[in-house]
Amino acid sequence: MATPFVFTFVGADQPGLVEKLSQTVADHGGNWLESRMSELAGQFAGIVKVEIAQNKAAGLRTALLALSAQQLSVLVADQQAEEATGNGRSLRLSIVGNDRPGIVREVSHALAERHISVRDMDTSVTSAPMSGEPLFEAVAHIQVPHALDLSELNTQLDRIADALTLTIDLEESLR
Repeated sequence: MATPFVFTFVGADQPGLVEKLSQTVADHGGNWLESRMSELAGQFAGIVKVEIAQNKAAGLRTALLALSAQQLSVLVADQQAEEATGNGRSLRLSIVGNDRPGIVREVSHALAERHISVRDMDTSVTSAPMSGEPLFEAVAHIQVPHALDLSELNTQLDRIADALTLTIDLEESLR
């Protein structure tokens, strides 16, 4: 019986890093299913979901953790949680405004207080077109409980937007 197996990794960006990970998975009979990977500030990091026979999972865990000898930090999830599907509405949250400390903290706090799960989130700081000032941009896909009052959430997000001079939009997600 095949079981899901999730691990994260981070290491100095270099050619062959993904190949090293994928070869380790293949050597142990695993099937690479999903991943999110990115380079930031010279580091390459990712999260990977593979499927592997239950009796081969321990060997894969050992092999992945042994990659630390090659300057690659790997963390294997201890237990596999059931995938959350249909546990709420999928919404898209976008944020744009002048960069300043606390934007992610304030928005994520408002979401956590309402038991909203962030399914994925991408953030960046670029230069504003006219002024050249640092411009913060974020897009998150969130899972909102069905019973949540969306007007109350929008009111709280509007308060944060006003306090931090941001534009925050919440809309139905196509995901």
